[in-house]
Amino acid sequence: MGRCTTGPDRRWARKIDYYRQIIQAPLSEYPRLSATRLYDEIRAAGYGGGYTQVKEYVRQVRPGPPADPVVRFETPPGLQAQVDFAEFRLPWGKRFALLVVLGYSRLLWLKFYPRQTLAVLIRGLEEAFATLGGVPAELLFDQLKAVIIDDQREIGGKLLENIEFVRFAAHWGFRIRACRPYRARTKGKVERPVRYVRESFFYGREFLNDVDLNQQALFWLANKANARVHRTTGEVPQVRFDRDERSMLKALAPRPYRSVMQVTPARMPQPRRPGLPNVERRSLALYGRIAGART
Repeated sequence: MGRCTTGPDRRWARKIDYYRQIIQAPLSEYPRLSATRLYDEIRAAGYGGGYTQVKEYVRQVRPGPPADPVVRFETPPGLQAQVDFAEFRLPWGKRFALLVVLGYSRLLWLKFYPRQTLAVLIRGLEEAFATLGGVPAELLFDQLKAVIIDDQREIGGKLLENIEFVRFAAHWGFRIRACRPYRARTKGKVERPVRYVRESFFYGREFLNDVDLNQQALFWLANKANARVHRTTGEVPQVRFDRDERSMLKALAPRPYRSVMQVTPARMPQPRRPGLPNVERRSLALYGRIAGART
């Protein structure tokens, strides 16, 4: 007895094999071409099958995305933390989350602020250092304007940093590192937590005000973000930090940073007072003579 085969599948396979060069050639150069477009191309070349068959074949042979060229690197305990701001929208306005992620343990620190300024960054980092109980040897930033004024390294130039932040770094004893322009993926250890904060903490929650927002964030950090098994390290960030990294951080500065730039407080506008009449001033003796002349 002969082998029983399903005719339609064999006919489809033979037809697709016949037209595969017409499908694969443009896909190799333009991998995002739609199956509909390719269906039109092979129909013009004489293909008589259906669209569903073409769609399934294109799904099998479409080139995948290029391999990630970034070599992922791990840093030793206490060496590096990565820092970034992320914008969130709330019913009462925009808020900016400052994220600090330790490179070795993946321990995450997070707090929301109403602005994204140098003063906020300095205050936030000091709060983060106090919470961690120490200072990493270096902080890695994206092209954050509060830190990086200009970066011409891609054309052989230099990195120009904000002098006020340079003083702040010297006070706390850490080095400033900046991702090169258009290479923010080197800062992936903090880029991924931004998405994680959006999906695991922020999305679907209700907040009463800024105080409630940051209180819920603290609870989430302690009970979820830093208590879960991290996908990359295979360990709990808080456990990894306590065991290996806490003791490797640099000592805290003896006092908070004081800016050398004097900021003149803005003067509040004063309400205008109604003008007084211009009254001629005379001596009392003159009034006495006038009164005597009238008697």
